[in-house]
Amino acid sequence: MTGSVALIDYGAGNLHSVENALRAAGAADVAVTADPEVVAKADRIVLPGVGAFGACAAALRGVPGMIEAMETRVRREAAPFLGICVGMQLMADTGEEMGIHAGLGWIAGTVRRLDPARKLAKVPHMGWNDVAPKLSHPLIAAGEAYFLHSYAFDGADVIATTDHAGPVTAAIARDTMVGVQFHPEKSQRYGLALLERFLEWRP
Repeated sequence: MTGSVALIDYGAGNLHSVENALRAAGAADVAVTADPEVVAKADRIVLPGVGAFGACAAALRGVPGMIEAMETRVRREAAPFLGICVGMQLMADTGEEMGIHAGLGWIAGTVRRLDPARKLAKVPHMGWNDVAPKLSHPLIAAGEAYFLHSYAFDGADVIATTDHAGPVTAAIARDTMVGVQFHPEKSQRYGLALLERFLEWRP
């Protein structure tokens, strides 16, 4: 029994693919929603994100009551939370994409442009790459996932990295919150297995 999942719709996510992946992983009750009342009652919350950090942060803040509902349900009431790609980056304090923009401030850190040590390593970082756990966590396993990003999280609570001419954050976690830089919905069996673990997670 996985309970209800709120997949937050703020105009900045690959919602259809993420919803399909959640259902394929076993979620029977997925609400794609911009309604903070639905988020406030959900058993689990997923925040996707595609695009620029600042635009995504502004779009999320533009949904009346949504930040407050997320703060209450995730930070105070400890509902399991999964941030995907820019949804994960928004967990940081700030992002430096096209200016300095405030994030949610849930995990201390800054989202900065990738600057790989080998200049031949292309930006954006795109395609399949290893996920290497640094700390044990029930959601994150070693394997390969699909990445597509030009900016990466630099800060605390990094639980897995990938290598793109140097270590790049692949996953962060604190309390009942997990964020992944890669796209589980594009990561085939690895991604579905992660979503299955998220749906069963009892932190």
